[in-house]
Parts: sequence; structure tokens; C-alpha cells
Amino acid sequence: MNNYISLASLSMDLKRAALGYYGNSKEMAECFYQEALRRKEEIDIKSVSPYLVNLLDKVDQLKKVNGNLEKAEIAHTLSILFQNAAVTLANNQK
Repeated sequence: MNNYISLASLSMDLKRAALGYYGNSKEMAECFYQEALRRKEEIDIKSVSPYLVNLLDKVDQLKKVNGNLEKAEIAHTLSILFQNAAVTLANNQK
């Protein structure tokens, strides 16, 4: 269940970052993006599927993207994918 909480929190942090990028509130977006990076480190890489490991790598790559709109779209997409992963993980552990 530990990865569930971390994945769900990562999803919410990325969603908040995306909202900041969409709204041109770069300071807020960067704050939540930094929180997402910290959440990413909480996830036990050895216990998640390779597809999620690939997505976790994309969280780091987000800082290299230029343009708020592109960052927002990537952060929002990743947010949805991590949310789906968290829900799937929770359903499989019941």
C-alpha cells in the first residue's frame, strides 16, 4: 500500500503543477513540480512495473521542456497515468 499513497500523491502534485503551468503561475507550478520530484523518490522502483519506471523517468525530463503549455500538457498526462496506476494498485491489493 506504500506505493499507492506515493503514486496518488505524485499524481496530485503533477496535476497542481500542470494547473500552474496552464495559468502562467510558474512559481506555483515549480513548487508543486519540486514536490512531485520528492514524491517520486518515495516509490519503490523494484516493486512497480517497467512501464511505471519509464513514466517516472519522464517526471525528471519535464524540467528540460521549454514552454509552459508543453510542460502543462506533459504534467497533466503523467498525472492521469499515475492516478490510473494508483487506482489499479489499490484494486489489486484488496
